[in-house]
Amino acid sequence: MNQRIIAIDQSTSSTKALLFDEQCHLLARTSVDHHQYYPQTGWVEHDAEEIYQNMVEAIRQLIENEERRTLDSQFSIAITNQRETAVVWNKLTGKPIANAVVWQDTRGAELCNELRRMGKARMVFERSGLLIDPNFSASGVRWLLDHTEGARDAANRGELLMGTIDTWLVWKLTGGKTFATDTTNASRTMLFNINTMQWDDDLLGLFDIPRSMLPEVRPCDAVYGETTVEGLFSEPIPIAGVLGDSHGALVGQMCFEKGCGKVTYGTGSSVMVNIGQEPKVAPQGLVTSVGFSALGKTWYGFEGNIYSTGATLKWISDQLEMVGHPSEMEALATSVPDSGGVYVVPAFAGLGAPWWQSNVKGAIFGLTFATTKAHLLRSALESIAYQIKDLVDVMARATGGRLGEICADGGPTKNQFLMQFQADMLQTPVVCTEVDDASALGAVIMNGFARGLWKSFDEVRGFRVVTQTYQPQDCPERFTLYQGWRNAVNQLIK
Repeated sequence: MNQRIIAIDQSTSSTKALLFDEQCHLLARTSVDHHQYYPQTGWVEHDAEEIYQNMVEAIRQLIENEERRTLDSQFSIAITNQRETAVVWNKLTGKPIANAVVWQDTRGAELCNELRRMGKARMVFERSGLLIDPNFSASGVRWLLDHTEGARDAANRGELLMGTIDTWLVWKLTGGKTFATDTTNASRTMLFNINTMQWDDDLLGLFDIPRSMLPEVRPCDAVYGETTVEGLFSEPIPIAGVLGDSHGALVGQMCFEKGCGKVTYGTGSSVMVNIGQEPKVAPQGLVTSVGFSALGKTWYGFEGNIYSTGATLKWISDQLEMVGHPSEMEALATSVPDSGGVYVVPAFAGLGAPWWQSNVKGAIFGLTFATTKAHLLRSALESIAYQIKDLVDVMARATGGRLGEICADGGPTKNQFLMQFQADMLQTPVVCTEVDDASALGAVIMNGFARGLWKSFDEVRGFRVVTQTYQPQDCPERFTLYQGWRNAVNQLIK
């Protein structure tokens, strides 16, 4: 019987269902967008119930489209998800107490500032590997408990549960039988001790979050339960393989050895490099997270996160309506030789690594009467490459020199101008692979490990197929261009 793995890639903007075979060939995919809620400046919310229903719908479309091909197939589900976005729900009713607080949300900034003033930054950094920042889950959960009527009392009575999106989806899929997360998602909450690999009582106390709300933590390559997906399957199928999206991309890009790194271009972007099986103190501007846990071992990673990359392109198309779709930007951007001195600093939700300035707002510098739409679009694309360079430079210094190559994945990698500009700015080859959704491929690999399809990293290395490598070209103006970017950022940060 054929093995068919449904990889759920639950991202910030949509829920994708991707069908892979046992050789990790992508057979089909579907996608369902969900709403973005912005109730106040700096607030970003998702409806967790909508996300779950969208996941069910995406799976329904996928298996209906593939019905003839998959009649003799055995299915399982793997999950990779947007990280840090926090859901709090009542385990008795099964309903969220409020919309999910998205990782881009900054409502926890005041609490984070207060904790830093109290001198808690070092303790949080040493235990969680993270900087105190509203990007991570803890401050959002604390805010919901403090500002949702009856939530604090319900939490103290043990009636509330919290989790990242993976936890919520698994809990719903299993009818509440499995309340668990994986090590990678846990390591992004600011509540998990990456040295002991346990929830940390002192961190829980710091954010006043009852331990009873926290899920069990399992390896990425664990079996998480069974589901019929609301009756779509006549018999329960296994849920196996769970990890955060950036970590899924690290696995999907086959970064199994110390020193291997990747860039995920999504709504935001993650630069992550494998640092081996010992947690190390990250250099300034970076954090340390669990890279992945598999085959009985745990690998760690240095990581930097950028809040707005693909989101910038979506803002231009959806909010400003300067193009009908982000895919139209490349032709316009390349219609001019440069950005005309325009710099977009897309700090819509503050600036992430290496700046960590959550209160900064976005800005555009260098506008003149000569500025055209093409210049603005080009500068928006260039802002992605500049932000990646900010992080890769720090990463390279931390690991002893320039990285040999950058493995790239995500929708924006289809933009050839962006990828070539990225390679030129880094003076490092940028390698794109056959599967744009490397996060989903990583989840599939963990699914196969969990179910015994493969037993070693060597068995899966060949599943990564390089489609294009962008070699850096001589770009003498890159120093001037990048200095202009840094000057623009320096006008905003404190």
